[in-house]
Amino acid sequence: MPSKIHYLKNKSKIRLDEFLRGELPKIINSQISNSKIRRLIVAGSVSVDSRQVRIPAFVLFPNSAVAVSVDSEKLFFEKQPDDIDFELSEKDVLFEDDSIIVVNKPAFFPTEAGMVKSRDNLHAAVVRYLFERQKIESPNMKNPPYVGIMHRLDRETSGVILFTKKRSVNTKCHEMFEFHSARKTYRAVVTDEKCPFDVSAFPKDFSVEFPMDRISPKSQAAKWGRVQSGGQDSKTDFSILNRKKVGGLDVLCVECRPLTGRTHQIRVHLSSVGLPIIGDELYGGADFRRIMLHASSLTFPHPVTGETMTVEAPLPEEF
Repeated sequence: MPSKIHYLKNKSKIRLDEFLRGELPKIINSQISNSKIRRLIVAGSVSVDSRQVRIPAFVLFPNSAVAVSVDSEKLFFEKQPDDIDFELSEKDVLFEDDSIIVVNKPAFFPTEAGMVKSRDNLHAAVVRYLFERQKIESPNMKNPPYVGIMHRLDRETSGVILFTKKRSVNTKCHEMFEFHSARKTYRAVVTDEKCPFDVSAFPKDFSVEFPMDRISPKSQAAKWGRVQSGGQDSKTDFSILNRKKVGGLDVLCVECRPLTGRTHQIRVHLSSVGLPIIGDELYGGADFRRIMLHASSLTFPHPVTGETMTVEAPLPEEF
């Protein structure tokens, strides 16, 4: 079935992804996840006033003409991966107060719900955890608590992720991720077999910076990379920490500090200098049981107190 183009017009100033979240389900007669809306936009399926827009946070002004190309067969296809069974427990909570909860996400577990209703996810696990605890204190409680998604980690990426517990802090939390006052640090395990230079002679600290965009056809797995024109600026600072053996492979451990938040940014940047993450076969990494990328810490201003906080997640055993 070919793609169908839907034409919409907004009435007020609003973000593009938020507008589509409210309007698209009405015209396709089905619910659609936030991640699929973002994918539609990033894939180039949305135009505003006849101009293609790939930025989910793009601001629509009143009476903007929005065109969305929807291929229902592809949109509602959801691969059934080998997700783990996971229930959040107290040991997985890295920080919590009345406003936010920061948890340690395991690998092989999606951050949020997809189109397959039966597929579990971390957001749902956080809701269950808080609901069960509240029912102990208030046995007659009927409605699950509110939990807001502020940012995401890829399914195979583990580590620190923050959720809100009150809608009143959503704006400040959204802004700290949108404008990068929240600083993320990752740990990656890479190989240097494809590196064109001698890594031992390379500076311990280096940066990678170039415009990025999707470089794969829409019919194939989404792959991102450097583009000569257009795209979005991307920059990551790296520090080589040490060399060791992991699963029989001679690897380097690298600290990664993204200064922008593009899709697959760390994976693309490391691959571009010949240091692909092991397990990341899409970008040239050696076969391994998982993509070896872990969100090790998150530094951010608390949305209520303004105090600068750093929350860390312990490294998984395989790191």
